[in-house]
Amino acid sequence: MTETILTNALLVLSDAVRFGTVVMRDGGIVAVSAGRSAAPGAIDLDGDYLLPGVVDLHTDNLERQVQPRTNARWPSRSAMVAHDAQCAAAGVTSVLDALCLGDLGFEQGRIQTFRDGVADLDALEHTGLLKSEHFLHLRCEVPALDVLDLLDPVAEHPRVRMVSFMDHTPGVGQYSDLERYRDLLLHDGMAEALIDRKIEALMVQRDDLRIPNRHALLDRIAHLDVALASHDDRTEAEIEENFADGIRISEFPVTIEAALAAKSRRMEVIAGAPNIVRGGSHSGNVAAADLVRAGAVDAFASDYVPASLIEAAFLCVGQTGITLPRAVALVTDRPARMAHLTDRGRIEAGLRADLVSVRIFEDLPVVRQVWRCGERVA
Repeated sequence: MTETILTNALLVLSDAVRFGTVVMRDGGIVAVSAGRSAAPGAIDLDGDYLLPGVVDLHTDNLERQVQPRTNARWPSRSAMVAHDAQCAAAGVTSVLDALCLGDLGFEQGRIQTFRDGVADLDALEHTGLLKSEHFLHLRCEVPALDVLDLLDPVAEHPRVRMVSFMDHTPGVGQYSDLERYRDLLLHDGMAEALIDRKIEALMVQRDDLRIPNRHALLDRIAHLDVALASHDDRTEAEIEENFADGIRISEFPVTIEAALAAKSRRMEVIAGAPNIVRGGSHSGNVAAADLVRAGAVDAFASDYVPASLIEAAFLCVGQTGITLPRAVALVTDRPARMAHLTDRGRIEAGLRADLVSVRIFEDLPVVRQVWRCGERVA
């Protein structure tokens, strides 16, 4: 029996912040009590906040380790270990690695990242070398020629917790502004004539493949117990289509109209934590703080910065007026429930001992210590 006592902490519970003590034993939380423990060996947290371990529903951080520079690809196994360490250091104890299935002709390396990522997780699963627990979020590029062939071999993988449908065709969703889309590709060095040809070809491809691919994808995963999400919703009509198809999560809606439409249908909404930290969207879309104020956010995801999650939770208190327990739930309890991970996300007896101590330095929340299943990992 292994027992660890964390005391002299501000416990961020589901309904309040209370000064107290948490007892961990054999990987789980066995007691939560008020006051300071006098037990020999109790770890004094010096009044730091103690949060549940963070659950990240969508991170592209692995891609940034694999491709640290435009023309420099890093060995995949090394990139996975580095990505895992960054997640743990940010207090993310459960992470859904968002891997892209399908190529629209601009980021072919993502397919290799997907294949290598699944293989690396399989190889590392039982080694005890990963600090965070990793699951799979399969991001399906619906109009892509290869998306169905890529999904089929991994659809039944036991680590899959979420499947999302995305469409990065120019002229829709995140890229509805064609001039902005052209500017992005011009900045990347693509010739203007080639850009125009690609845009036209992708629009034709979308007209041909979006509906049949969408139906085939829905059929392929219909029997699976996984969360199903849409991506970059812009209009109420898109929300209507998603709801009719059984999709119950809207991930990163780009307008407040889409987010509110999703909430009116009792769909759950995921917003990007970097949007909160930066004070707005990096691509000119709706500010996540406005969605929180409108009651239209159920969870945050890190998207491309794992450290953004805890920072966003604390920032939300000042920016939007919600309580700290509610803000912390947006990165712990609510995403855990979305991913069907019901054994974590709250500081309660009987749940997993995934915990994070945080100290505030000049309004910046700094992760000091991280435990997963009662074991110190950062």
